[in-house]
Amino acid sequence: MLKSSEKTGTNEYTVTVSFSAEAFNNALNKAYLRQKNRINVPGFRKGKAPRHLIERMYGEGFFYNDALDALFPAEYDSVLEETGIDPVDSPRDFEVTEVGKDGATLTFKVTVRPVIEIADYKGLSAVKPSAEVTDADVDADLEKRRENNAREMDVDDRGTQKGDIATIDFEGFVDGVAFAGGKGEDYDLELGSGSFVPGFEEQVEGHAIGDEFDVNVTFPEEYAEELAGKDAVFKVKVKGIKVKQLPELDDEFAKDVSEFDTLEELRADIRKTLTESRAASAKSTFENEIYTKLSNLVDAEIPECMIEHAIDNMISEFKYNISSQGIPFEQYLSYFGMDEDKLRETYRDRAERDVRIELALQKIADLEGIEITEEDLDAEYAAMAERYKMDVEDVKKAVAADSLTKELRARKAGELVMENAVEEEETETDAAADGEE
Repeated sequence: MLKSSEKTGTNEYTVTVSFSAEAFNNALNKAYLRQKNRINVPGFRKGKAPRHLIERMYGEGFFYNDALDALFPAEYDSVLEETGIDPVDSPRDFEVTEVGKDGATLTFKVTVRPVIEIADYKGLSAVKPSAEVTDADVDADLEKRRENNAREMDVDDRGTQKGDIATIDFEGFVDGVAFAGGKGEDYDLELGSGSFVPGFEEQVEGHAIGDEFDVNVTFPEEYAEELAGKDAVFKVKVKGIKVKQLPELDDEFAKDVSEFDTLEELRADIRKTLTESRAASAKSTFENEIYTKLSNLVDAEIPECMIEHAIDNMISEFKYNISSQGIPFEQYLSYFGMDEDKLRETYRDRAERDVRIELALQKIADLEGIEITEEDLDAEYAAMAERYKMDVEDVKKAVAADSLTKELRARKAGELVMENAVEEEETETDAAADGEE
C-alpha cells in the first residue's frame, strides 16, 4: 500500500510503499518454491529442503529480493493510479527501509513528465520560401539531362581544355615521399569539376597526350590531418583526352529521355515536377520553423532521461536505415571518425527540441479539449494496416489504443498550430539564403 508520495525535485517524486506481513510472506513462499530446486542443503536432495533451513543456512533475507521483485510491479501500477504520477522513466534509487516478519517498506524515486504552461501558440509566424520555378530553372534541369546523355569522343590533335575528360596516371609526394591514397592509374578527371585538390586541374589543362609533368599544390587546412596545409608534388602523365558531345535540345531528345513526344511537353512536365517538389520543400521548411518557435515557448527543465530516450529512438532509426543499405553500423561510423557517443551528441539539440514540441502539443491538446473518438482510432488502425500490409487486428495488438490516442491528440494539436500559423513574406535576403542552400 502507498504510505507517502512527496515531490522532492523539479520533476521527481519520492514514493514509499509497504507490504503487509501476509503479502510479503506469501511472496517469500513463492520465491522459495521457484528457487528450491537450485539450492543445495546438506542432507537433502535438491528441492526437498524446507524454507526455514535454507534461510538458516543462507541467511534470513535470502528470498527477500526475489519476493520484493515479485510484489513491486502490481504495487507500482497501484501507486500510479492512486497518485496520478506520470512517469517518463523506470523507477530508480530503491531502498528497503524495513523488512522482516512484519512485512516490508520500500522507498524509490520516479522521474515525472514536466508540468508546463504554454500561451501564444496561435499566430506563430515564419517565412515560407517561394516555390516559384523560372525558365532558368527548367533550362538547368534540361542541361543536366543533356549532360547525363552526352557521348564521349576521343581527341588526339590538341591539348586538354576545361570541360575535357583527361585520362591520367598520377602519384603524389610530400617532401619526396609518396603518401597513401595519392596514386591513381587510368583515372578519368573532368577538368573544371573541382574534384581534385585546388590548383591541380588547372595545371593539367593545355597538356597533350603523352605529356609527363609535375603539378604543385598545397593541401587545404581542412584536409585530412596528415596532409592538411602541406605542399605536395604530383607526377602526372596524360594518357587520353575525351570531350563530351551533348545531344541537340529538340523533340528527338525529348523522345529519347522521356515519355513525351515534344520538347515543350517535356519542359512543361519538368516545370510541374519542380513546382511540386519546391512546394513540398517550402511547406516542410515553414512547418519546421513554426515547430522550432513552438518548442521555444516551453520554459521548463526537461528531464535528462526524456532527451536520452529521444536520442535512443533516433539512433535506432539511423541504424535501421544504414543496415537496410547493407552497411554495418560500426563501419559507417568509422568512415567519419565517429563512435556512437559522438553520434548521440550530434542528436542532442534535435532530441531536446523534439521533446519540447511533444510536451507543447500534449498541453495544447489539453487546453483545446481535443478528444479522440473510437471512429478516429478505427480509421487510423485501418490506415496503418494498409500502410504496413498487415491485418487490422494484428496492428491493434502491436499498437496500444492509449499510445495511439496520445499520438492522434498531438497530431490534431499540431494541425491546429499550423492552421493558425502566419506566413511571412519572403525578403530578398531570405531568397538569397535559400539559393545558397
